Amino acid sequence: MFKSNRWSRLALKAALAMPLSASAAQEPTSTVSEQELVDLVRTTEARASAFMRGDMDKWAGLTRIADDFTLMQPFGGEASRGFDMSPERLARLASYFRNGDAKIELVQSYASGDLAVLAVIEREHGEVGGLPDQDWSLRVTLVYRRQGAEWWLVHRHADPLVRNVGLETAAALARGAKLEGR
Repeated sequence: MFKSNRWSRLALKAALAMPLSASAAQEPTSTVSEQELVDLVRTTEARASAFMRGDMDKWAGLTRIADDFTLMQPFGGEASRGFDMSPERLARLASYFRNGDAKIELVQSYASGDLAVLAVIEREHGEVGGLPDQDWSLRVTLVYRRQGAEWWLVHRHADPLVRNVGLETAAALARGAKLEGR
């Protein structure tokens, strides 16, 4: 056994680092073509537009959600896991989102192996939750995993902070303070 705690810690660090360095050195088993990314952005835009119109049949037809999907909603709160695609859930969503549209502004894309990440601004408007039509633009990060020939959504993180809100408002949001009018 090792004579000191220092050597034990070093041995543990080395044992943990070896598998990480070995996996980092492996080449991805497949690649993502530029055309696949272009198609993924187009599908993402069509999906966002259908969602904002409340056309959940179209949205569901364009959407593949992985079993291990995570969602960080623009309304805040805890991250959710999985997604209920039942007709009842889709009908509730269709009544909540109405008469809108969306365009995707690609900020950056990343791809490696069977994973693709899109960092986008969803330039959206519509009637949401009974409110009149307004701008609902969101900063969104989407993570897709290729399964066979299809791209499945495994993570979505969205926030409404497209415009700078300043330090005090950001601090108020971070501590959970109620903003004026709420």
